[in-house]
Amino acid sequence: MKNLILTLLLALLALTGCKLGSRHNAQPVSDAYVVPEVADVVLYQVNPRVFAPSNSLQAVIGRLDSIQDLGVNMLWIMPIYPIGEEKSKNSPYSVRDYKAVAPEYGTVEDLRMLVESCHERGMGVILDWVANHTAWDNVWLKQHPDWYTHDSTGNIVYPPGTDWTDVADLNYDNKDMRAAMIDAMRFWVDSVRIDGFRCDVADQVPVDFWSDAIDSLRDAAKPRRLIMLAEGANPENFKAGFDLNYAWEFMGAIAKVMTADARVNQLIKVDQNEYKDLDRGKFKLRFITNHDEATKASPIKQYGGERASMAAFVATTMLHGGMLVYGSQEVGYPEPINFFKYVPVNWNANPRLREEYKNLIGIYNDHPALRSSGKVHVFDDDENNILCVERVLNNDNVLVMVNVRDEAESIDVPSMWTDKSVTELATGDEIVLGKKITLKPYQYMLLFNK
Repeated sequence: MKNLILTLLLALLALTGCKLGSRHNAQPVSDAYVVPEVADVVLYQVNPRVFAPSNSLQAVIGRLDSIQDLGVNMLWIMPIYPIGEEKSKNSPYSVRDYKAVAPEYGTVEDLRMLVESCHERGMGVILDWVANHTAWDNVWLKQHPDWYTHDSTGNIVYPPGTDWTDVADLNYDNKDMRAAMIDAMRFWVDSVRIDGFRCDVADQVPVDFWSDAIDSLRDAAKPRRLIMLAEGANPENFKAGFDLNYAWEFMGAIAKVMTADARVNQLIKVDQNEYKDLDRGKFKLRFITNHDEATKASPIKQYGGERASMAAFVATTMLHGGMLVYGSQEVGYPEPINFFKYVPVNWNANPRLREEYKNLIGIYNDHPALRSSGKVHVFDDDENNILCVERVLNNDNVLVMVNVRDEAESIDVPSMWTDKSVTELATGDEIVLGKKITLKPYQYMLLFNK
């Protein structure tokens, strides 16, 4: 009788798809997690080398609650693959093995745990992918030298037009290499259930490859959605399936406005230029720093002080969405960060600044007009010292005002906002607008018309 009961129980478990020891009727967290719409992504760049000198993926896991608390919903993890040793500069962008994790960072299981932990907190994970080149001691180079670019004498070369001597340039005329590259990308989608890729120097890789790769990846991920970010500015990459690419032109413009007294209307011109041919649902990633920029200077020094950096951040991210925060900027790390080596960051260094970032990201998340393809109404500042734009989507109506100068500046209040009782979202203050308003040096205001 006992044997009969056991047999019936096992049969019932088989029919219901359950396993002994599994969670009753529970789906894996990775399957339950839903990737946000592209417009709603708040991206946080993780450089593992600022978290710990070893086992840094576990160190990142230990910081996830703090990262989530900022209002972030997507992490971009810089390359975690084994780094080449031949001709090495210790760059994470010199990949020796596309299907492994560098011992410096941990293991594939650590990465899987990181992704699962993010999904449990409602955050996605995209990996950094280096498709343009490999390390000189990548197994591909020894087994398939024809997968690489050769000079006239038959020698494999580093990427033309660069000083990246630690990496070998890949030959995209080779179909077998293309297939192997897509297979390697699918490995992480299938085995770790990541939510997309940030693709390094995407403009140097043929568009038709990206089209094939993204189609394959999205097919592998179904029914999950993937977020694809191109490091580049080639509009053709959007046609290949990328959701976002880099707003390099805007970053150049904000730097000139903040540090070289360029007119604030340059930001509007660049914004219009970057979005003029974009299809709805496609976005430019806007940022005041990232791992490349941080090697030169911290945003605080780059823009002329903490208040200037925050004015730059608001002007950059609240104008047309596409928000990126580089891990460390929220605590005001004051020095350059060389991502080729471990640079310790004190995550408790500047709680007031961190709270300001949290507040701004919260406002961004609460107001779809700030992060969508809604209407952008520009109001002229005759002196060109205050950015003044109205963001409108349905009943969400926010007036963004940013003084980009280190002295007080005044501007006429747009007529439709005059005499209105509004909420200043950054402070929570209720104010009645007159016909003119004066902003303190580097002050910003985010005014909500109920």
